[in-house]
Amino acid sequence: MIGHSYFFGYGSLVNRASHSFAGAVPAQLTGWRRIWRHTDLRPVAYLTVVPDAHAEIDGLIAPVPDADWPALDAREAAYIRAPAAHQVRHPLPHRPEIAVYTIPDGLHASPSQAHPILLSYLDVVVQGYFREFGTAGVQRFFDTTHGWDASLLDDRNSPRYPRHQSLTDEERELTDRHLDRLGVSLLTSDR
Repeated sequence: MIGHSYFFGYGSLVNRASHSFAGAVPAQLTGWRRIWRHTDLRPVAYLTVVPDAHAEIDGLIAPVPDADWPALDAREAAYIRAPAAHQVRHPLPHRPEIAVYTIPDGLHASPSQAHPILLSYLDVVVQGYFREFGTAGVQRFFDTTHGWDASLLDDRNSPRYPRHQSLTDEERELTDRHLDRLGVSLLTSDR
């Protein structure tokens, strides 16, 4: 049936190597801003989106096979699904149901040394944006993401993110260059 259910991915879901959802296509989401946050449900910070009428971010939309939301909900356990079909621009010839995952207002806080961003997670996200949108897309990712004043844990040598990926030298350098540009300081891993 043509009216599949889709999700809009704006973080690690942009990296096709981190999931098995077939049929993903690039898209843009308006009315939401991407930001680094943490919840009590996870020991580290992750990306979420918060409403912002003036924002637009790149990402991917992909069909949820058989509308099996429970499987995707389990992966995105710290989030809730919000309807977003009217806020997503995409090249599909039909208008599917589209949801975006967001951490509910009041249930997230700024990252901290106790809840840092993992470099292994950021690397997966940047790799996805580079492969989908090129260097200009990586620049837009960094420029349209808020919360770069957060603590970032350098765990590249012993990745803590369960879906970490192998990186090329170019992908590592691209991430490092933008972190340097934004003045993000790295904490060293104790592992």
